[in-house]
Formats: sequence, C-alpha cells, structure tokens
Amino acid sequence: MTYKIKIVKTRSKNTSQVVVLFQNEEKIIEDFGDYHFSDIEKEYIANNVEKEIFLFYLQNLQKKVYIQVISKKSDEEHKNKEEYRIAASQLFKLIKKEKEEKIEIQVLGKNNKVISYLEGLLLSAYSFDKYKTKKKELNLKAINLISKTISNATVEEIMNIVDSVNIARDLINEPGSVLTAEELSKRIVEVGKEAGFTTDVLNKSKIESLKMGGLLAVNYGSIDPPTFNILEWKPKNAINKKPIVFVGKGVVFDTGGISLKPPSNMDEMKSDMSGAAAVVGTLNAISKNKIPVHVIGLIPATDNRPGQNAYYPGDIIKMFDGTTVEVLNTDAEGRMILADALAYAKKYKPELVINLATLTGSAVMAIGEFGTVAFMKTEEKVKNELQKAGDDTYERLVEFPLWEEYAELIKSDIADVKNIGGREAGAITAAKFLERFTDYDFVHLDIAGTAYNSKGSNYNAKGGTGIGVRLLSEFIKNRIEE
Repeated sequence: MTYKIKIVKTRSKNTSQVVVLFQNEEKIIEDFGDYHFSDIEKEYIANNVEKEIFLFYLQNLQKKVYIQVISKKSDEEHKNKEEYRIAASQLFKLIKKEKEEKIEIQVLGKNNKVISYLEGLLLSAYSFDKYKTKKKELNLKAINLISKTISNATVEEIMNIVDSVNIARDLINEPGSVLTAEELSKRIVEVGKEAGFTTDVLNKSKIESLKMGGLLAVNYGSIDPPTFNILEWKPKNAINKKPIVFVGKGVVFDTGGISLKPPSNMDEMKSDMSGAAAVVGTLNAISKNKIPVHVIGLIPATDNRPGQNAYYPGDIIKMFDGTTVEVLNTDAEGRMILADALAYAKKYKPELVINLATLTGSAVMAIGEFGTVAFMKTEEKVKNELQKAGDDTYERLVEFPLWEEYAELIKSDIADVKNIGGREAGAITAAKFLERFTDYDFVHLDIAGTAYNSKGSNYNAKGGTGIGVRLLSEFIKNRIEE
C-alpha cells in the first residue's frame, strides 16, 4: 500500500513515537531529555545500547514510545544500511501487532540513516493477499518523519522506488493461469500510462513477420499467444545520446516443455518472468522519479508448455538474426526468447544493455540465494558502478567469467550453436549463448537465486522479491549524478 508520509520539525502530542538510536553516536541518553523518561527507564535503555538490534516500547503518558537501538556492526556503509532496513522490518512487525494507525519516526544521529530505515519499513509492509477471502487489513496509514534535513522530494523518490518494487512483486506472485503473456502486456500498458513511459506491444502475427524463431518455438506448446513488449522512457532532457536497454525474461509459467520439470515446487515457476517484472518496475521508478535518461525495456513473453506443437529436443530453430540453434533441452527456453530480444536490441545502437533472467539452476547452486550471478562485457567503470549499486541496495552481484573457452561447450555439430552445454558451468554457458547475440556493451544478471523467496525474510515477504528494481534504479541515479 502507499503511505501518507510527511516531514515534520517537531513531535506531535498524540502520535506514537519511534525513536531510533544508532550506537556510537554522542549523547544518546541525553537526547531523551524531553520524553519524560524516569531514571529507571533511562538506565534500562542505557544498559541495552550495546546490543546489536534492540527493540521495545514504553507506555509514555498517552502514547507509546518505541525505542530501537542499532549497533554499528561494520565500517562498511552498505552493510550498515542493510542493518537499518532489517531493523525497520523488526519495528514493522511490532507496530503491526500493536495495531498502530500513525507513527512518528525520529532518528537520533545522522539523518542519512533515515533513508535506509524508511525504505526497510515500506518494503516490509507488502503482502500479496489478492485472492484471500478474508484479508488482514493493516492499521498503519501514516508516517511522520521528524527531520530538518530530509526533503519531501527525497521521501517521494523512496516511495516511488518501493511502489515500483511492489509492482514487480505483484506481477511475479500472480498465478500463471491469470498472468498470460497477453495479460502481462495489458498490465505493462497500464503501468506505463500511470508512470509516463510508452509501451508498444507486438502480437503473434507481428512476431512471426519479424521471424523471432526463439520466442515462437517456445510458444509452440501453448494455446496462449506470445507477445513482445517495447517500453520506452525518453524525456526531452535526457543526457544520453544512446539509450540504455533493459531486457527481461518473460516466461509467465515454465513447465519445462517436453523436457518436463519435476513436479516438486513447480508452482514457483510462475516466477520465471521475474526479469520482466524487474524491467517493468525499473521503468516505473525511472519515469515516476523523472530521471533524465533515455531507457528502453524489451520483454519477450510466453509460457513454456509441452502441449500443441511443442518444440522437441533435437529441433533446429532459426532465430531473429538468422542464427541456427540446436535444441537439446526445451527447459533451456529462457535463453531462446532472450536471444531474439538481444538481437533486436541492436537496432537501437545502445550505450549498454542489461539483461535480467531467472535463467539457470547452476547460478543458484553456485552462490545460493544471497546474491546475483553477473556477467559483464563492458568497461571497468560500468562494472564498478553496478557493483556499488548492488552493495548499496544489498542486491549484491558476483561476477563470473565470460572466457572464450566456455563457448566451445555450446558448439553444435549440426547447427551454429546448441542451447545447452554439459553439466559443468551451466550459468556461464547460458551467458555465452546470450553473448553470441550481442554486439554492444552487455551485462547479464542471472537472478534465479534471488527472484523468489519461498520462506520470506526480513523486509521480503514470501514470494516474489522484485529483485533488480532497486539495483537498476540506484545504478541509473548514480550515473546521472556523476
């Protein structure tokens, strides 16, 4: 939900207070002078300052005062920012339990910590209850920030980014029977109208005329037609002459096709369009925040089923750019539809293309759910900017190599290339397959381990995480500021 957030200078009388203390700041206890705490209460607070994250509340006159102590665990700023987000998620659980309708947040210490704290609080408020007949309404409707330095523009920027993450989360969490490729396109158009970016939806006949063989092949097994979506934000004051292009995998449900997946956890395959959701969310954030940069989003969309005239292992598919692909596994469908989109991106002569996809189980096996596997065929400056944005948002990147030797693993005896290598280095050979369809600076992010959270943690509820939206928004923002 969207909150009403207001910047105020002084505390109100009847609103529950949230006082956040950051360890190692001076005058921690002295700052409580006008809260009317007793000496015993002050001593209680002082004795718990050393704890890493400590949260409680005191009934102070006619309202509650929530006290949160957050220790500085690291000298690395990005790790401290994540601690603030986690701390805020703990606060959210408590104020939800206490059914608070309005809170006021005052951070004793440096105000830049409020930004990450507010972000964590808002991210924690998400839930996907669209299909529940009995919904648990959230009491909290308004948040006041006591600050002399944070601007309303900064708060609005944070809210737009969190709303964009939630747009992505909603798309990911929709059942595959609801979110067909055509329905995804319809929702992208609606988001674009609200945010200010344009959307051009190519239907099946247009895709056939363009000879996008990869997208069409994956769609052969479905009764629902594919779509190819072109999103664009091009403000008059854009500072880049060549666009930055985001490409997102839009497999709205993945059964594996003829190479059928095991049934265990197949329900989570509705999340196989998380790359597409991230692109939609990122375009929404950039547009809503009116960032002066020309960006384009490309989203090939279809489901992958074993019915109808589904493509087989052993088939030879001719792609959009004329490349022939030997299909050895129909469950390696993401790279098939992305290859067409990446080849199509050449027409824009882009400054940079960033691809996001839940592409391989190999990426999950390599680094688990704690980061995104990244492949970067671009200059060091861009690599460093992406790594920094990943650290600052805690959507961290781990770079893997794109050495030429890996291309040998996907050479085909009967076509130009085959769509899988062997058991070894699966995430890398998938990236090498995609790289073949590029002639520009290229970054591929394999978000298979981070896009969907089956248990829920901290500020991420169970389900889609919206990974990539905050990362790319931060990356673009930093480039503009530089």
